[in-house]
Amino acid sequence: MEMLEEQRENWGTRGGFVLAAIGSAVGLGNLWRFPYELYDHGGGAFLIPYIIAVFVVGLPMLIMEFGLGHLTQRAAPDAFAHGHKRFEFVGWWSTILGFVIISFYAVVLAYCFSFLWFSFKGILAGGELPWAAEGIEGVKKAEDFFLKTYLGHTTGSALGAIRWNIFWPLVVTWVVMYLCICKGVKLVGKIVWLTVPLPWLMLLVLTVRGLTLPGSIQGLAYYLNPSWPELAKATTWRFAFGQAFFSLSLAFGGVMITYASFLHRRSDLNNNAAIICLADFGTSFIAGLAIFSTLGGMAFVTAQAGTEVAINQVVRGGAGLAFIVFPYALAQLPYSAWWSFVFFFTLVTLGIDSGFSITESVLAAVVDKTGWRRGLVLPVMTVIGIAVGVIYTTEGGLNWLEVVGDFIDGTWGIAFLGLTECVVLGWLWRIDTLRTHANDRSDWNLGRWWNYAIRIVVPIVLGTIFFWSLFEDLTQAGGFIFDEQGNWILKNCVGLTVVAAAPVLAVAVSLIKSPVRAEQYDNVPGVKNPNLCAGRMGGFVAFCLAIASAAMLAVVVLRGNISGKIQNYFLFQSLTVAIVAILISNYIVDKHVGDYSFPSWLAGWAGIIATLDISAFLAVTLTNLTKKAPTATATHAPAEHLTGVSDVILGVMLLMIIGGLGWCFYRAMAAAGKDESDLPEPSSGPVD
Repeated sequence: MEMLEEQRENWGTRGGFVLAAIGSAVGLGNLWRFPYELYDHGGGAFLIPYIIAVFVVGLPMLIMEFGLGHLTQRAAPDAFAHGHKRFEFVGWWSTILGFVIISFYAVVLAYCFSFLWFSFKGILAGGELPWAAEGIEGVKKAEDFFLKTYLGHTTGSALGAIRWNIFWPLVVTWVVMYLCICKGVKLVGKIVWLTVPLPWLMLLVLTVRGLTLPGSIQGLAYYLNPSWPELAKATTWRFAFGQAFFSLSLAFGGVMITYASFLHRRSDLNNNAAIICLADFGTSFIAGLAIFSTLGGMAFVTAQAGTEVAINQVVRGGAGLAFIVFPYALAQLPYSAWWSFVFFFTLVTLGIDSGFSITESVLAAVVDKTGWRRGLVLPVMTVIGIAVGVIYTTEGGLNWLEVVGDFIDGTWGIAFLGLTECVVLGWLWRIDTLRTHANDRSDWNLGRWWNYAIRIVVPIVLGTIFFWSLFEDLTQAGGFIFDEQGNWILKNCVGLTVVAAAPVLAVAVSLIKSPVRAEQYDNVPGVKNPNLCAGRMGGFVAFCLAIASAAMLAVVVLRGNISGKIQNYFLFQSLTVAIVAILISNYIVDKHVGDYSFPSWLAGWAGIIATLDISAFLAVTLTNLTKKAPTATATHAPAEHLTGVSDVILGVMLLMIIGGLGWCFYRAMAAAGKDESDLPEPSSGPVD
């Protein structure tokens, strides 16, 4: 398939693109979410499902988004419209969610700027931090400083008054993001040479400092000692796959699609994706070493002072780890203000890359759709972003930030969107087009397995996570939409409204005719033509089987007065029928890749429904297993030393990160050393 011939700005260098993509993937969540999730779900044992998730979900999807953006040379909405104009809404769905994300992500960055300023003032004041105290009193003071002194936090649904001490850092955050991207991606490609390596350097300094603290081994023991029974819990696998998906910024505002659209036409895709996956994982893992070794030092210092605070007394997820626990731990160290400054400077530089990458993807989508100048759209976006962010700067803003964040970042939002991307490109478009395109330009080639990963494996994984979360949410004690008294649960209703409104608004925006869209979008090879559809009879059979499987699953879920044996019969029969439907659909789709006919729409939709049927089967099965599992015990018993298994885990992880990145860079250098005549020419015609 031909690439678009329109001139488009590019990164200038491969290194600039790779660093920008790494900067987008590596964000604030790497420094607090991954270490906490690993600690809370089996320690070193959590790494097993997480590594599987990175390779099963992360890498294939990252290559898919790179391929789509690079092939079409467009941001997400126009990139999906290139496959068919009806697919444009998927890109706008991603873009709208991206804007919602950046509206509250910028507020978290404002917190980071504020604490960076507090740390700087502490240095000027001779090292005194405003939240510093010892022992249990120190933990309480750090919590009160963040929640009461800084946030003025109130519980409940009311917003309350605007906190101007948060609003002005929010304005600073948006101004910084504006300055980073106002001149286009070439400026971004230069900025990331500073903002990506610098936090790595700071993180390395924090890690070395943490590992040299007395008691650091105790912290590493909490972090890495494996709890193997956790692998038998379905929730461990669920959180591992969710963390891998969200950490790589997949489907986040179409960031990776947009960034790849600015790549030079000969740029590598596959190897770049592998480098980004490994760099993101490596950053998360090293961040955990820095955080827990420092917490080990905190436990040692407080024990020596006779006011011991154990690690499991303070570790908590979310913002608490970044703005309560770790500031308290750093306050126990000599030169605490300096270490606090380094930590929050690391957070700012990590977060700003992710922030302006999402902003750039939204900006590019609007510019591609309307043809308006960047210089006009970006200031308007900045003002709107600040205006929306005001909601989260109020006294009750943290409550709503967490609600919207949980729904958008969770399985109701981004994961379901990622599932939609895969089934649209895998079943309703020619996924082999993207594979051929990526292989023509990459240091190493993908096999046909990648087609099936995008079409079947990844959708089943993400579909299982979605349905599983749906079942748990709707059956949780106390209700989900209504409480036990029949009253609306306002926060959940608002979260669901935001999530549901995004695809509706996306469809509405996609229906607006673009004044700048090239006509070739609707006439390129690879787009469905109803007059050339093949395999209609087989598609009809597969579609009927998929619907039958869905009906049997409905019987199982709704239950009624049906006995358990009959439910189990329908459950496993639905799996068998769904597998047959997928095999037929996949055969039809694969068979018509090599000519100018196209698989029947019924075959594609049969594959989608059957994939969701298998996901629902797995979700029901995992839900039943979770209910039968014994009551969970503490993930970690108190530990003083790393075990032999933990030492092996640490060695294997470092070897995987260093060895994997070394192999990728070797392939890149080997490809760069070839003569230009030895490089394959990009395809100039249909891939078929």
